[in-house]
Amino acid sequence: MIFASSLGSATGVLAADVTVFAAASLKNALDKITTSFEAQTGYSVSLSLAGSSLLARQIALGAPADIFLPASPDWMDHLQEQNRLVPGSRRALLSNRLVLVAPNQSARAITGFEDPALFAQLGQGKLAMALVEAVPAGIYGKSALETLGLWQDLAPHIAQTDNVRAALALVAAGAAPLGVVYASDAQADPRVTVLAEFPSQSHAPIRYPLAQVQGAGGPAIDAFFIYLQGPEAQEAFVSAGFDVIAE
Repeated sequence: MIFASSLGSATGVLAADVTVFAAASLKNALDKITTSFEAQTGYSVSLSLAGSSLLARQIALGAPADIFLPASPDWMDHLQEQNRLVPGSRRALLSNRLVLVAPNQSARAITGFEDPALFAQLGQGKLAMALVEAVPAGIYGKSALETLGLWQDLAPHIAQTDNVRAALALVAAGAAPLGVVYASDAQADPRVTVLAEFPSQSHAPIRYPLAQVQGAGGPAIDAFFIYLQGPEAQEAFVSAGFDVIAE
């Protein structure tokens, strides 16, 4: 079962001085950062938020992105191999953690992923996850469940969504009793409770790389690219539940 996103895709982006294609999990932080940057500089920024895989494919096909900020190095690698990035602009920016969440009204504490209470809480309901073969949050989640020996039992219950925020929305609305999302997503929605954090060794490190897209250029784009790496943006990212990577 696959649920469509409420965030939409990268199509229909309004004309702006800077167009940023970014992972849906970055919405809260980037909304705050963009508002601050626009107020300080007078430049306009358009955010296109969706699953990293969708955004990367659209950029590869020529979508008008200036800056790319996905939730996985793999999709940045994909564009780099196609010479779609400005040479030397790529850098590691953020990291995140993976958690299991439940709606507040039905959340019951578990002692860990081996606790039978986890399956009792799921019942015949759905486990909401981003696309497990394409979207970073889903790929990380599937890997973690496989490492923990839970994938075979949980696979029939999984409801796939086209990005992690759509999975979060299902849980927050009570449409799914459990979901796998980033820690930053769980922090962004007070309607969900974190039941457990997946061990970091159960999946690949969650990294958000940053780069400029070929064809991009100009003072507004350069200014926002630098701003994303500066102290004000870093504070916003940390406040939203991300960790900043110091290179």
